[in-house]
Amino acid sequence: MAHKPRSEMIAETRAKLVAAARQAFGTVGYADASMDDFTAEAGLTRGALYHHFGGKKGLLEAVIAEIDAEMNERLREITADAETPWQGFVDECIAYLRMALEPEIQRIMLRDGPAVLGDPTTWPNQSACIASLSTNLRRLRDAGTIVDLDPDAMAHLINGASLNASLWIANAPDPEETSRRAVGAFRVLLEGLLADKPARQ
Repeated sequence: MAHKPRSEMIAETRAKLVAAARQAFGTVGYADASMDDFTAEAGLTRGALYHHFGGKKGLLEAVIAEIDAEMNERLREITADAETPWQGFVDECIAYLRMALEPEIQRIMLRDGPAVLGDPTTWPNQSACIASLSTNLRRLRDAGTIVDLDPDAMAHLINGASLNASLWIANAPDPEETSRRAVGAFRVLLEGLLADKPARQ
């Protein structure tokens, strides 16, 4: 039987560790997740974990990167399904806030992540989020859908508001009610960008 290439074996080992850690972090939380337990579950050793990720913290970073990539893909699909570019932009922003209600995202991305890795605005994925927002805002501005604004500055503001709202939802005593309030307020915030403001009751 042919041996697998080393690169393929490394990728498989990393994937097994990330999957086992993601399961553990999502169910019992980062602090209570035992490295020995989830490496054994993956059929690997603690040494493999240190070799590939440098430790538990590095593994959390890898899990967050995987979840973040999945969130971005879901948001892209939501935008693509919308009837207009503006509706896609609004739907994407609101969907991001609603993801803060999902147990895995809530626990790993919005509670344990900031507690262990620090301020989420400094995480590697943030520059990509802001660049994507800026591109969408520039298109909407150039199409005359929204007022003449600085897309980069507004992207930073919307990204900050989204992130803080998500942290608020995830850490609230009643996340469902907090999400409802945050989504309502966010819609008003976004409507303020429109060149032709909708009539409000």
